[in-house]
Amino acid sequence: MSVTGAFVDLTPLRVSPAFRRLWLGRVCSGFGAQMTLVAVMFQVWEQTRSTVWVGAVGLAQALPVVVFGLFAGSLVDRVDRRKFALLTTAGQAVCSVLLAVQGFLGDVPVPAVLGLVAVQSCFVAGGGPAARTFVPRLLAPEQLPAGLALNRIAFQGAMLLGPALGGLLLGRFGVGGCYLVDALTFAMAFYGVLGLPPMRPDGDPSRPGLRGVLDGLAFLVRTPVVRGALLTDLAATVLSMPISLFPLVNAERFAGDPRTLGLFLSAIAVGGVAASVFSGAFTRLPRQGLVMLAGSAAWGGALVGFGVAPDPWLGLACLVLAGAADTVSVVSRGALVQLNTPDALLGRVAAAEQVVGQAGPDLGNLRGGLLAGVTSGTAALVSGGLLCVVAVAMVGAGTPGLRRCATPARAAVG
Repeated sequence: MSVTGAFVDLTPLRVSPAFRRLWLGRVCSGFGAQMTLVAVMFQVWEQTRSTVWVGAVGLAQALPVVVFGLFAGSLVDRVDRRKFALLTTAGQAVCSVLLAVQGFLGDVPVPAVLGLVAVQSCFVAGGGPAARTFVPRLLAPEQLPAGLALNRIAFQGAMLLGPALGGLLLGRFGVGGCYLVDALTFAMAFYGVLGLPPMRPDGDPSRPGLRGVLDGLAFLVRTPVVRGALLTDLAATVLSMPISLFPLVNAERFAGDPRTLGLFLSAIAVGGVAASVFSGAFTRLPRQGLVMLAGSAAWGGALVGFGVAPDPWLGLACLVLAGAADTVSVVSRGALVQLNTPDALLGRVAAAEQVVGQAGPDLGNLRGGLLAGVTSGTAALVSGGLLCVVAVAMVGAGTPGLRRCATPARAAVG
């Protein structure tokens, strides 16, 4: 493969105007979401000076997605997904406007602020699965990994730069101004969704209520490739999520230097961005099942390396590698799931992916914290990384179809 072939494949942006508009909307709204997260945490801290209340921000965001996500996915498989995405985008925008209003008014009780965050997350619980169904309809199957890699760049860029931009806006315009900018970014999200064609599900619509949810779960259980992909994600997050261990590991191994601690998360983000920029090196590979397994195993191995690294710089290098491996596994897993799921079930499967992606890291951080409480931060980190590698190997060994699963051959682009 040539050097230029290793760079991110921009073909989806060139060949699909609808995908291009959708991607631009995702970029803008992603930055807005990160700015709102910073503003909410800042506002709650300023009003309470309580880490418990600040921690409740994450709960207000995560709980609606976990509780309502699967039911929202079932609804996505019964309606025109474009119209549903417009509705959920409008709901998120209204919540951002209301957050801006209360930010300018000041002295709004913290429970009311968290209530608005939770309502906005209810719309996210529905909008997320709907948005995940669009890319397979807009791109040819061979372009799907490249399209998902471009979405990953948007996500990583927002994670890396969004909080810093939010901090600058907070300092200049206050929390109200920061929320207002987020509300304005939804104009681009509307622009992206409005340009889509009608998106009714193919095949029979989902049955209403719990029956539709159970149909989706039954598909996950009986489909080895999709089941193995989600189990691999759980292995990487529940068994080895390291974020909660960073302060303790920093104290144990690196003398508690706050400068080192601040670099840990940045190193993971840098690795993720680098892998996204050079995603052509793996999105062009045909065996995406093997790519996903290798990426997930490399994530666990890199965390083991971080746990035993004798100096901070080597530890940071391991975290950069972990971030890159995470991006490889996320992109290839998304391609596998979407290519092996019938369109009629895609909303429910996307909702399950969203729930796993939301709950898995939280459970993994809890697991790491509890284990570190009875052992040490290093022991919890290293054991988690090793368990991840073993679990990924078991999933790969027990799912031959996952190892053999390939994306369609790429057509030549003139």
